[in-house]
Amino acid sequence: MTEAMEYDVVVVGAGPVGENVADRARAAGLSAAIVESELVGGECSYWACMPSKALLRPVIARADARRVPGLRSAVEGPLDVPAVFANRDDFTSHWKDDGQVAWVEGTGTALYRGRGRLAGPKRVSVTTPEGEEVVLTARHAVAVCTGTRALVPDLPGAARAKPWASREATSAQHVPGRLVIVGAGVVGSEMATAYQALGSQVTLLIRGTRPLPGMEPFAGELVADALTEAGAVIRTNSAAAAIERDGGEGPVTVVLESGERVEADEILFATGRAPSSDDLGLETVGLTPGSWLDVDDTLRVDGFDWLYAVGDINHRALLTHQGKYQARVAGAVIAARAQGVPLLETDRWGMHVATADRSAMTQVVFTDPEIGSVGLTLAQAEQAGLRVRAVDQDMGAVAGAALYAAGYTGRARMIVDLDREVLVGVTFAGPGAGEMLHSASIAVAGEVPMDRLWHAVPAYPTISEVWLRLLEAYRG
Repeated sequence: MTEAMEYDVVVVGAGPVGENVADRARAAGLSAAIVESELVGGECSYWACMPSKALLRPVIARADARRVPGLRSAVEGPLDVPAVFANRDDFTSHWKDDGQVAWVEGTGTALYRGRGRLAGPKRVSVTTPEGEEVVLTARHAVAVCTGTRALVPDLPGAARAKPWASREATSAQHVPGRLVIVGAGVVGSEMATAYQALGSQVTLLIRGTRPLPGMEPFAGELVADALTEAGAVIRTNSAAAAIERDGGEGPVTVVLESGERVEADEILFATGRAPSSDDLGLETVGLTPGSWLDVDDTLRVDGFDWLYAVGDINHRALLTHQGKYQARVAGAVIAARAQGVPLLETDRWGMHVATADRSAMTQVVFTDPEIGSVGLTLAQAEQAGLRVRAVDQDMGAVAGAALYAAGYTGRARMIVDLDREVLVGVTFAGPGAGEMLHSASIAVAGEVPMDRLWHAVPAYPTISEVWLRLLEAYRG
């Protein structure tokens, strides 16, 4: 065992979240070390955000082009699958992390390769690929940024069937002829969109009645309509009970709870995420291995003055951009406490608290149509006890949408807090909706009064003119 030098901050996990914690600590003048057991850059760079969106971009671009008069005939043919995969591989740097390593080292952060585990208060033990053990000590803080892993249900036959999870779906080098997807959250909906367009016959199994159950109902309904039109089969109120596959190769059969059997060439489980904390040494500090790490709004783990959990691992908002936002907050908090700042800015929108996770969480689902949301849905606002009003608008009714695509189909909804006269949630569903979202994010996070929003004049003719229609409907 080798005792390494001390650092002000030790970060476990070098995905985007961990990188940003270390970077913010270094920018504040603290020394930092970061530990990574896989590729520097993490899940987002190699198996999630980047490869999935690289697969989806040509799908969405073709769908948009087919809706433009004079262009449809030029894009009638199939997608060039090898070119799509090659572009995806470029965006993942072919699963090599040299560029990310150079970035980390360029910040002055020390990088340790290996499995990092807590080894008592302010101590992290690193088992290197060579089998050596290095112990790092933090003067001020340890930040756990290990994220999550795909959760595959423990169904009879599932392990032997060698199913896909999100990593296999985004890094696959072939398109299965038939693909069954279990689960229709973000991953399931996006991969159904991608693989149906790439040439698979997709069957989507949903326990409930529509995709994207956590979003406004119309969002999932529009995605379901588009998938069905594209040729996918959506089975609602359907749940897998068992998986059959001889030797983990060849056709796979999904046995539904109803007893019905569905055969495919591959099966993808998109059934949620579990915290990557089972081999993290949590027991050495009195925490439970495999658990989510509960934190306060400064991202400090409940009951500790030195331990932080940032990103997906704290279960506040399982999104890369929200994790990076948390990382910026955590870096500022750690630096302020290390420097002895007597009073942190912990008011609701202060620099030392992660407020957006509670009040202005943003998300884009890159399906066809795209879904963009910020803040609360109507159901969430009502459940929170707010006195609200939902205002809906057909996005296809504005001139910019009609120019964007013939037969543009989409919908917008804003949720108004009637007591404060501010927005607490906005959802856009339609082609190009993702690029519409930041205006709504500013309105929600800024708590811009409805009377002031009236003076934010959208340019004509753009899809953003839907804002004017929403405000007109609200004002009556």
